[in-house]
Amino acid sequence: MHSRTRRAAAAVAGLLALGLAAAPSVTAAPRATAPTPGAAASLPSYETWQRDVRKAMDPAIPYLKDRVAQGGSKLAIVLDIDNTSLETEYHPGAPNKPVLEFAKAAAGSGVPILIATARSESGKSAALSALKKAGYPAITEICLKKNESHAVDVKIRCRKQFVAEGYTLIANVGNRPGDLEYKNYERGFKLPDYDGQLS
Repeated sequence: MHSRTRRAAAAVAGLLALGLAAAPSVTAAPRATAPTPGAAASLPSYETWQRDVRKAMDPAIPYLKDRVAQGGSKLAIVLDIDNTSLETEYHPGAPNKPVLEFAKAAAGSGVPILIATARSESGKSAALSALKKAGYPAITEICLKKNESHAVDVKIRCRKQFVAEGYTLIANVGNRPGDLEYKNYERGFKLPDYDGQLS
């Protein structure tokens, strides 16, 4: 009995040893790479972006027509440039079509187009040239970055300047939350920026 018991125990021990040898080492097993905190998710497709832009801008032209019909002094619209008027991220220099349509509707109604952008003063000619090339109607005025350290401050200063010049800002179009801060305009149209991925 004892001899058979010893043999059985030895066999079990051998099988256990083989099993452990065949098992992968826990420390050697590959570890999943954790996502980097704060890493930006990938941008959506161009088609998705355009669909989201179109959704944001769909009410703009009907609103414009109704607002113009109400009358007022020096009605004007304000547009941002990058990823708003122009497809800076997806097709640099190309017009963002829903915004271009809105600008053309404004110009057709005799409403001036004002630009507030965080591009620098030194790039004024290039900015106006890019807008013209993209098919935008004549820009009445463009306001650019001076000494500000943040784009939000630029946009606020520019709109204050426009109001001081007597304009009634009936619409303000931008893609960043900061583009719509300090509400001295009648209606804002916020385009997608996908958690800050579009400047």
